[in-house]
Amino acid sequence: MSETVRHEVLSIAEQMRAAVLGQDDVIHGLLLALLCNGNVLLEGVPGTAKTRSVKTLANVLGVSLGRVQFTPDLLPADVTGSETLVEGDGSGQLKFVPGPIFNSIVLADEINRAPAKVQSALLEAMEERQVTVGGESYPLPALFLVLATQNPIEQEGTYPLPEAQLDRFLFKLHVPYPNAESERQILQMMQREELGTPTRITPVAADTLFAARDAIQQVTVSAPVEKYMVDLVAATRQGQAYSAELGRWLALGASPRGSIALHRASRAEAWLKGRDHVLPEDVQAVTAAVLRHRITLSYDALAEGLDADTVIASLLAQVAVG
Repeated sequence: MSETVRHEVLSIAEQMRAAVLGQDDVIHGLLLALLCNGNVLLEGVPGTAKTRSVKTLANVLGVSLGRVQFTPDLLPADVTGSETLVEGDGSGQLKFVPGPIFNSIVLADEINRAPAKVQSALLEAMEERQVTVGGESYPLPALFLVLATQNPIEQEGTYPLPEAQLDRFLFKLHVPYPNAESERQILQMMQREELGTPTRITPVAADTLFAARDAIQQVTVSAPVEKYMVDLVAATRQGQAYSAELGRWLALGASPRGSIALHRASRAEAWLKGRDHVLPEDVQAVTAAVLRHRITLSYDALAEGLDADTVIASLLAQVAVG
């Protein structure tokens, strides 16, 4: 049964790769996030298929998609919904009208373009899986995933997410440019779609995902591998214990949420590979996505032109397994 579920889950990625070309790592990250019941921050320049990836995922799962274009004048009620006065039988009554957050997959486009109050409303829903309006709480769908995007280049008129809010995202995924061959295939695919031949998709039932999540709970983590996870996260806080460079490059390390996310993501990675236990390679495979938005680089690191991935690669090279 578990093997059948795993193959069905892997078919989600296969179908996405047929419709979103040249973004295999992003697709794999989105699949892991689904299995971990976590939310994702997608960062990439315009035109690199961030929105297409989200729409394709919703189509493959056969679930509803809500899209919010974040702008400076957006209000929290535009995301969560609000109470509206409805007249009938000679009297008025307040009725809650759900916002776009009440969908299984929510695309928060350019999340850093809305003020903190709106960001907080979205992130509260991500954390609590419910929305409270007028003293009444409304549960979100059982299958619920927020995929937020931001442009790493254009920062004018933006409101960068504070560290405490970034910490709520399971992963931060980089969406790069496709290579030349993938871009050529994109041109051919777009021409086929213009001619009315879209990529065929066979929806995968949401129950399959729930069954997969149950199976992942049974994946074991040995004491040495668990210690390795904790050591990796601790190294982001105490880099000087490993090398002078790490100590100089890291201004702020990851919180215990980083350890929890590493544990969850590593188990999902192992399960996707057909194993019932986590290996160090599973931990290493997800470390960058889990930690890149949870560490703050020092001025020294930025002055040297380093980014979070470079520092994490150095960290992985220095922290011993077990």
